[in-house]
Amino acid sequence: MYLVTAREMQDMDRTTIESFGIPGRVLMENAGRGATQMLFDTFPDIRTKRVGIIAGRGNNGGDGFVIARYLYQYGIKVIVYLLSKANNLKGDAEANLKLLGPIGVPVIEIPAQSDFDLNRVSLAHQEIWVDAILGTGLKSNVKGYFKNIITFINNSKSPVFSVDIPSGLDSDTGQPHGICIKAKATATFAFAKSGHIHYPGSHYTGRLGIVDIGIPEHIIKKTDPFQNLITPEMVCNGFHPRRADAHKGTAGHLMIIAGSPGKTGAAAMTAMSAMKTGAGLVTLGIPASLNPILESQVLEVMTEPLAETKDSMLAEASFDSIIRLLEGKTCLIVGPGVGMSDETGNLIRQIISNTGIPVVIDADGINHLSGNTDLLRKIKTPVILTPHPGEMARLTGNSVQDIQKDRTGAARKFAAESGVHLVLKGAKTVIAHPDGTVFINPTGNPAMASGGMGDVLTGIIGGLLTQGYSSEYASTAGVFMHGAAADSISKKTGPVGILASEVMNAIPEQFLNIAKRATSTYMSIMPDSLRL
Repeated sequence: MYLVTAREMQDMDRTTIESFGIPGRVLMENAGRGATQMLFDTFPDIRTKRVGIIAGRGNNGGDGFVIARYLYQYGIKVIVYLLSKANNLKGDAEANLKLLGPIGVPVIEIPAQSDFDLNRVSLAHQEIWVDAILGTGLKSNVKGYFKNIITFINNSKSPVFSVDIPSGLDSDTGQPHGICIKAKATATFAFAKSGHIHYPGSHYTGRLGIVDIGIPEHIIKKTDPFQNLITPEMVCNGFHPRRADAHKGTAGHLMIIAGSPGKTGAAAMTAMSAMKTGAGLVTLGIPASLNPILESQVLEVMTEPLAETKDSMLAEASFDSIIRLLEGKTCLIVGPGVGMSDETGNLIRQIISNTGIPVVIDADGINHLSGNTDLLRKIKTPVILTPHPGEMARLTGNSVQDIQKDRTGAARKFAAESGVHLVLKGAKTVIAHPDGTVFINPTGNPAMASGGMGDVLTGIIGGLLTQGYSSEYASTAGVFMHGAAADSISKKTGPVGILASEVMNAIPEQFLNIAKRATSTYMSIMPDSLRL
């Protein structure tokens, strides 16, 4: 499912109007009519409520005027509060405002704080707010009078229904511009915007509905948005069932380089998660002194003791052994729990530079690439990196705050420049591919904020690659199923206390759902905001 940027949506609107010939006023009418229907669905008792539509002077306000007209025609008590003088409006917004007078919809102009103060009693009596103040093109902080208006609405006890996007929210990044409307629900037009999905944008958006306003299919294809929301159908369509005569030799052989003192669990969970995902064989290479510990933890996984430093971390002397072990393997995972020894770092970089098979780099493997990301461009085989925001910050030299302000932009830039597939973990995980396409994951929940979850994800992705799935599918489907497994557990046990090992053990159930093409099962764990 496409997610569009503000620029992409503007381009589609303009092309539809100028090249295809559908008037902007028709698009605005479609938007307002569809939003009204969602308004009725969101508030079944709206006929008994007083509805205040607070509108700016742009097209977002114009959509609000259309909604006001429909509400009034249904006999609902509606008042439009216009944050401008009427004579300042132009185009389609002006035309729709002029339709309100003849049918008797009250319009109160409150262009300044003094006007707001004069109408404070009327404003305070509204039981539902329709937010049509600012649209998707906002790029600067909300200040002054508009900031006061948004503060007033958020502090009222009345629920808010936003038109297109909550006013004050950046439609591309999901970050509030200083302040933002907190909506119960939002009706957006043609496509969901990236800011609706990214956290904290999803928090401000509430339940999200997508209204078809009539953008022609050929214009959508011509625009070809680069961002997508991962859907259950997408995961199901890329899955291929195993042949009846499959055996462990046909399901691939995964090599994992992992582990250090105190971090044997990371190595074990990565390996077992790959097995749970369907890898036929897994060999786990670990420091020699840790081999007895890992052998008892992973019964179905083969272990290989490797040369180690005096601190029991992987030594450079193990390089030749690892290269020999890679013969006949179909995928390599490197990094979980290897620690930050300088010698281990040298080894990791040598391995990555010389692998001839797809490689997943995680955790300390990523940290060892800080300042050395140029080597990624030289690798001829597919590479997937799975950083959390802190690792991403170290990888790029930016702050965590900068990464989180624009997760899509940060992931897309790095993936394109380095020629890798990048999985930026966190709420609404971002998967960016070398060609610039980006996928946002809707599954997962806060109960996943516990140790070991990343190791499980790495194992899932590596397990899919091992079986011959593409890097694109392995990263997107892996992230989706990881979150879906956690969601299925959370439904039964609650919002906290999920262990990574529990998610690992729930992986086969997700494959069962895929194998049955059980879209309805997946939809049951999709966020409410995506189900209409």
